[in-house]
Amino acid sequence: MPSPFPGMDPYLEGHLWPDVHNSLAYLIKVQLALRLAEPYVVHLNTYTVEDTSPEEDVGIMYPDVEVFRKPGEVKEPAGGYEPPITPETAILPAIRNVQARIPVVEIKDRKSNQLITAIEILSPVNKRKPGLIPYREKRERLHNAGVHLVEIDLLRRGERPFEHPFLPKSHYLICLLRAGVGKTEVWAVDVKDPLPVIPIPLKHPDKDSILDLGKAFKDMYEQGVMERSVDYTEAPPPPAFSEEELDWMKGLGVTAE
Repeated sequence: MPSPFPGMDPYLEGHLWPDVHNSLAYLIKVQLALRLAEPYVVHLNTYTVEDTSPEEDVGIMYPDVEVFRKPGEVKEPAGGYEPPITPETAILPAIRNVQARIPVVEIKDRKSNQLITAIEILSPVNKRKPGLIPYREKRERLHNAGVHLVEIDLLRRGERPFEHPFLPKSHYLICLLRAGVGKTEVWAVDVKDPLPVIPIPLKHPDKDSILDLGKAFKDMYEQGVMERSVDYTEAPPPPAFSEEELDWMKGLGVTAE
């Protein structure tokens, strides 16, 4: 069964995101591997990032964690001869650093093992400090090393790594930074839009390949039977949509308020 949304499904931006992230990266790898010929190979790699501020995602990525509990009633000590214990203001969960494993799709030259193109699907840790800073540094290193970078941002929350005064405002954003070129190609996508088919640059003089991002997402949703994991009667994960957008969702059969 397909998602009710024409493109990105915002209900997958919360606690289901790690599964979506890994599955989508794998299906992008498969799609490109079947499309590319010699001398190219496509690998799915991972790198580890220490997430030192996961409290921002408690309740979004980890909905079962108790974020804030209101104080209880005044506690009477045993015997009743001592003054009552003052209720605590709040009870907060213990927040520990998390090792986040981030998948990345890499296109390489088989003979030289040279990295030609990296395809990054952004994770929440890439879009907030402190993880945002090393990710921006990684983007710069790849560009300086002559590597093409395709950056897929399917998360509405967080700060975008790519900054530009004329960047279109949109829910989602796909960026292509070609090696040796001082400009960035962008695809601004809203929740009402289908996901685009984008070019995948290779070594000169080979012409671009393509990535059908909509097909990869559709395959991920259907093969993962994601509809069993989503409750479309609840509100989607934050940030909140506008009233007009929520009304549009009702036309899709989504009854979130």
